[in-house]
Amino acid sequence: MSTLEQALKRSKKLFVDGIFFEQLRNLVQIVTDSKNSRCAEDLVVYYTRGLSNILTELGIQTEIVENPIKNSPPFLIGSRMESPEFKTILLYGHGDTVPLQEGQWNEGISPSDLKIIDDKIYGRGVADNKGQHLINLLALHSVLRTRTKLGFNLKIIFEMGEEIGSPGLCELCEAYKEYFISDVLIASDGPRVAIDVPTIFLGSRGALNFELEVNYRSGAHHSGNWGGVLSDPGIRLSNALSTIADKNGKILIDNWKPTSLSSSVRERLNLLPNTISDTLDIDENWGEPGLSSNEKLFGWNSFSILALKSGNIDVPVNAIQPSAKALCQLRFVVGTNANEVISSLRDHLDQQGFTDVKIITENAINFQASRTDLNNVWLQKVENILEKFYRDKIHVIPNLAGSLPNNCFTDILEIPTIWIPHSYKECSQHAPNEHLPINLLESSLLLMTNLYWNLGISDHKN
Repeated sequence: MSTLEQALKRSKKLFVDGIFFEQLRNLVQIVTDSKNSRCAEDLVVYYTRGLSNILTELGIQTEIVENPIKNSPPFLIGSRMESPEFKTILLYGHGDTVPLQEGQWNEGISPSDLKIIDDKIYGRGVADNKGQHLINLLALHSVLRTRTKLGFNLKIIFEMGEEIGSPGLCELCEAYKEYFISDVLIASDGPRVAIDVPTIFLGSRGALNFELEVNYRSGAHHSGNWGGVLSDPGIRLSNALSTIADKNGKILIDNWKPTSLSSSVRERLNLLPNTISDTLDIDENWGEPGLSSNEKLFGWNSFSILALKSGNIDVPVNAIQPSAKALCQLRFVVGTNANEVISSLRDHLDQQGFTDVKIITENAINFQASRTDLNNVWLQKVENILEKFYRDKIHVIPNLAGSLPNNCFTDILEIPTIWIPHSYKECSQHAPNEHLPINLLESSLLLMTNLYWNLGISDHKN
């Protein structure tokens, strides 16, 4: 009789025999930079040469679907239907990555190949997101090969545009709503709260990018001849920015503050460790006063200036610049009216006397905030399974501090979402030297093998 122990042994063997590393190397060697790909077709190789064999062995019938958004990467969808009496789990992953940043990695490491150094494995996509969805797929393999069935139905969505804002994903979910009917989404992205403790998060903060620009004239003018009589766009923009957030990062626009930091959310956040990072000291006095660091990160909104420009700081000239520009971002949780963020900013700037500051929102990468309810039955089920396997309490956060296209699943497909990350905060995601510890990868594979096994037992049926 097949047992969970046999499935776990099968998953362990994937590391002992090096199969996991071979599979991940194959995925990493397929360059999938969605920001710099020449055309959408270049990214399809990840489906055909990367995931095809893995999904075929799982008995998943797949189809490559054109993106509803013109010139955007296609999607890979599929299903394995074992019984109409079983629950259906939706699996999501993204195969695209940020740019390789070649030449910036440590000596001897190529971002488009796998490199093992000591107890860590390096390569672009190892943490975000190739390594994470490979863990889930191989865990499913171990369960299926051990007992010849999953015990639940499986549907999949893979995309190649998450790093550019997931264009077309919500439209795909709307068009294929009947196809994607499921009971829950279980997927993996983002980092754990602590590297050695399994984490569940239920959604993500939204992100809204925009530019602020002050543009007065066509060219720079000598500061000796014109200083004191020509308006300086850099000074004007700096003062405008100071009215959005104070010197300690507190947001000063009331409509930008959320209404969702409830007692149940606070209770969950208070169970998390107070130390956010072992390698980076946080600024306790930064952000909203009166909130803990976890409440600021997971339960509140934050305003950031991502880039600021007036003139060329590397080759400065003694001149009053004609323009100044700032690229800004608001990260926000549910309970924030995203549709009023820009209009509230416009009203605020006008009231502060900055009618000359232009707001530019074209071509911005935006995500909506979303969150599954903390009382959802699927959270209780998955949390119990993971804690029994881990033999201790795990970390549960209402939402990731970063952003994901989670609202496509919660708002359009109307299903609860359970995210189980297999990464950690110091993984250098989106930076040179992206990596994951091998122990984390192996323990995550065992964790997911156990989860899928237990979700497929008899009490998972209708």
